[in-house]
Amino acid sequence: MAVSRTLRIAGVASAAVAAGAGVWLLRTFDPNAAGSPFPPCMFHAFTGLYCIGCGLTRALHALVHGDLAGAMAMNPLGVLMLPLMALMVAWSQGWQPRVLRPLMDVAMEPKLWLWVLPGYWVARNLPWLPFTLLAPG
Repeated sequence: MAVSRTLRIAGVASAAVAAGAGVWLLRTFDPNAAGSPFPPCMFHAFTGLYCIGCGLTRALHALVHGDLAGAMAMNPLGVLMLPLMALMVAWSQGWQPRVLRPLMDVAMEPKLWLWVLPGYWVARNLPWLPFTLLAPG
């Protein structure tokens, strides 16, 4: 029991340090600038198509600078997923308020993500409106 609690605390502390380092990097370096330490998307470089994560680094950069509209223009699914992923982790760790049960019953269903993620990947590469709005800006 004590080992499990210690591991959980170590995991949370590690995640907090990693998140802090990530925020510092995103506030310090601009992924849009030449010579940025952030690597480009290899899938896009090889295929010319956008993957699910294309634009996510630039979206996170915009978020840490308070630009929600800019972040949504880069990767709307990624931005919308951030709070949902935090809720999903908390839910799986035992924090389960009743008011969230309907949302989490849907969000924790693997079949949902087997449709949403490939669907988003295809949709953001379609060449007409409104799908072109899903491509990184």
